[in-house]
Amino acid sequence: MSALLSVENVSVDFGTGSPAVSEVSFALTAGEVLAVVGESGSGKTVTAMSLLGLLPATASVSGRAVLNGRDLYSLTAEELRSVRGNEAGMVFQEPMSALNPVFTVGSQIVEAVRVHRAVSRTAARARAVELLELVGLPPEHFGAYPHEMSGGQLQRVVIAMAVANEPSLLIADEPTTALDVTVQAEVLGLLRDLRDRLGVAILLITHDMGVVADLADRVVVMNAGRVVETGPVSQVFREPAREYTRTLLDSVLRLDRGTAEEPAPGSPTSPLADTDPVLRLSGVSVTYGKFRAVSGVTLAIGRGETLGLVGESGSGKSSLAGAVTGLTRYTGRITVAGREVAGLRKADRGRIGLVFQDPLSSLNPRATIARSIAQPLVLHTRTRGRELAAKVDELLDAVQLSRELRDRYPHELSGGQRQRVGIARAIALGPDLLVADEPTSALDVTVQARVLELFQSLQRDLRFACLFISHDLAVVGHLADRVAVLHRGVVVEEGTEVFAAPQDPYTQRLLASALTVSV
Repeated sequence: MSALLSVENVSVDFGTGSPAVSEVSFALTAGEVLAVVGESGSGKTVTAMSLLGLLPATASVSGRAVLNGRDLYSLTAEELRSVRGNEAGMVFQEPMSALNPVFTVGSQIVEAVRVHRAVSRTAARARAVELLELVGLPPEHFGAYPHEMSGGQLQRVVIAMAVANEPSLLIADEPTTALDVTVQAEVLGLLRDLRDRLGVAILLITHDMGVVADLADRVVVMNAGRVVETGPVSQVFREPAREYTRTLLDSVLRLDRGTAEEPAPGSPTSPLADTDPVLRLSGVSVTYGKFRAVSGVTLAIGRGETLGLVGESGSGKSSLAGAVTGLTRYTGRITVAGREVAGLRKADRGRIGLVFQDPLSSLNPRATIARSIAQPLVLHTRTRGRELAAKVDELLDAVQLSRELRDRYPHELSGGQRQRVGIARAIALGPDLLVADEPTSALDVTVQARVLELFQSLQRDLRFACLFISHDLAVVGHLADRVAVLHRGVVVEEGTEVFAAPQDPYTQRLLASALTVSV
């Protein structure tokens, strides 16, 4: 079968002296799913963006990318615009950023249709409703705004726009990142269904090996801008020919490992358990107007223990985290080291450290790394001058970052380095409790593994209690001593054997939706 898309010796240079992509070649046939994988900076997204002319003006592209018999790199700007959304559709990683917040999703799908088809608004509206139904959304969502829909629903809207004009090629850039396991399974099922029904070829860009194993037919492995291995997914995963591929696969966490084999010393499940846990929640509820996001939650975390909190989007995880950190009003009782969170003074708020999901957006882009790490110390202590600089260096050492990075800015660091900065800032005051909200969801597998190892090492040394919130069940199973499952604001199951022997039907459904990698 002849190739639908043929990428031949493609190189991309941003004028830095070292090309971002070097002589990349691969082919994709109609109805096939080809996954391009690799660590951050491997060149996979740059390669995909170059196909549709979405790179900045500083990029210099050479080679050939032939789609339906035409070299995309030789097309004029006007010709390339006709290809985008018509012959090739694009599904972006973050659907909220890809959609215009001031227009309804229906009107945006209508626009995607009318840009490439000479049809009336009435016909385009009918097509938009048809597309919503194609991706499993009811027609009532036509008039909804992006902020009124969940992440999974928004990703379905983006997919509907991408296939609006029946393209032969669909480029999906990390289409399931930050989605919980059940929504991820639904989105992957939708992509699989569209491939089967429409015969569309899919170029899948991802760092999630579970997604590759579930959806892709063949895989291209990239490292440092070059293709290091390619072949059928089953073959590459079972018998990787390159050491880099083997390293990637060895970094994948597997759910069958369950929770930590031995409870952390001092945790409520350990013989050395503290009689007074660091964090205690008693009958905690969070309401927004008439909507109750969290209902009567009672939990406790001991010193040196990690409690993993899991559940789908909308289950109440973030609302509960907001209550624990004092950022969200609640009823009931929450104490940290014996003190009520609602009454904590500014001087005592350093007892709680926070690690956010997206380190880039949580760090001040105008502040150096040293200044960001020093901020809690400046706000809560009298540490200044040389003593402050020495403390920052100590924290950089603790999170295994070079002191040479102290004068750099967030955009000059990789995702893994930025997350280490976020962790350094969170532990600066020696907190009793650390709240980590999806701290590894946007990291590739090797960086994720290193960050989790760092996390465990710091907890052993500093003995903080940790509330670890994640939709990645394998990460929670690897890190947590106990797991609590939240569903519609209620803890439906909690303990050390939740993943090994789930009792609640909701937990069983979550585990059944989790993707696995067989090697």
